[in-house]
Amino acid sequence: MKSMAHRILAIVALNALLAACATNPVTGESDLILVGESEELDIGQKQYSPMRQSEGGDYELDPALTSYVQRVGNRLAAVSDRKLPYEFNVINSSVPNAWALPGGKIGVNRGLLTELKSESELAAVLGHEIVHAAARHSAQQMSKGMLAQGGVLATQLALGNSAYTGMATQGAQLASEMVLQKYGRDAELESDKYSMKYMKRAGYDVNGAVTLQETFVRMSGNKQSDWFEGLFASHPPSQERVDANRKQAKKLGSGGEVGAEAYAAAMAKTLAAKPAYDAYDEGRKVLSEKQPDVALQKAEQAIKLAPGEGQFHALKGDAYIQQKNLPAATQAFTSAIERNDSYFYYPLRRGLIAENQGKDESARRDLETSARLLPTGIAAYALGNIASRANDLDSAKKYYTAAAGAGGEVGKAAEQALARLNAQQNPAQ
Repeated sequence: MKSMAHRILAIVALNALLAACATNPVTGESDLILVGESEELDIGQKQYSPMRQSEGGDYELDPALTSYVQRVGNRLAAVSDRKLPYEFNVINSSVPNAWALPGGKIGVNRGLLTELKSESELAAVLGHEIVHAAARHSAQQMSKGMLAQGGVLATQLALGNSAYTGMATQGAQLASEMVLQKYGRDAELESDKYSMKYMKRAGYDVNGAVTLQETFVRMSGNKQSDWFEGLFASHPPSQERVDANRKQAKKLGSGGEVGAEAYAAAMAKTLAAKPAYDAYDEGRKVLSEKQPDVALQKAEQAIKLAPGEGQFHALKGDAYIQQKNLPAATQAFTSAIERNDSYFYYPLRRGLIAENQGKDESARRDLETSARLLPTGIAAYALGNIASRANDLDSAKKYYTAAAGAGGEVGKAAEQALARLNAQQNPAQ
């Protein structure tokens, strides 16, 4: 009987897998997709803002650059093989990277844009990410992850088991991790090939994709750590990709817009601010090495060059915290918020200082603002402490439970706080 049951389950699972095969909108080939399109769109929509927050926040110093990137992205999206609610944003990070969430939600880091030389190279980057979304590469990755759980998902799908909803939620939670995973060789070659077709349709010189990959291969040989932490971690370059792009460019033919002058004009303000960001990055590095005095010097250097960037003022705040100068730290984070009130880190840090000083009301306002932008374990733990002191034990439990789920030292502290609350409410146990 047991072997018969196993055979029945295997047949059901196989039928579910066959039913889950979907036509790739880009290639026209059949792919295994266990994630529904509506869920795919939902994942991208829900995870896009948290992903941008966790990667550095939107780049606010030069809104015109973001508008330019969005125009180029929309020009390519208009000729893609799959119509999605595409969005494009520039992320305020020096780490060179670009990524796509399911459903066409795309980010490109400031640190990558400063390395490009033309609009056609930008089109190659954005087109590549558009294909990842259009061809459902992230959904394919999620499907493989689900299958790795022992084929249980396929059986649940076939039986109409409501447990699938739980797995869908897990997929959404893992979306931010997925964009940092390395795409497979086939997915990268596929994205290169079809992004060049999109470039051609949109009127760009497809050789931008060739020069882009040639640059990446050269840089990979130099072992630059920031590149290996960024773009190369998820989009590994190779001579094979260069050769494939050259072959595709020859097939598609020459001509089209290069846009070197247009790109230089769009990047002028950001490139002028690059020395400030270099100083900031050095300041972050020395601060991690417990050198707050040097970090303050780097922060002041950056602020002098670009006073409107909130990150530079936040570096001052973090350096003052290491020096235990909390009034100066609070003022620095206030300056950061005045320049950008839509990034979670600044109210988080100011709120934690206020909570440490027993200023619970102002702390609560800042921490709730931060949590709305990006829920974090440390904000939840501090809000739990504030609620506990106010004898609002139900809210305290809610916050501590959320913080416990974050893991790490904060998670352990939250678990201990929960245990204390339970003992307080149930002394007999």
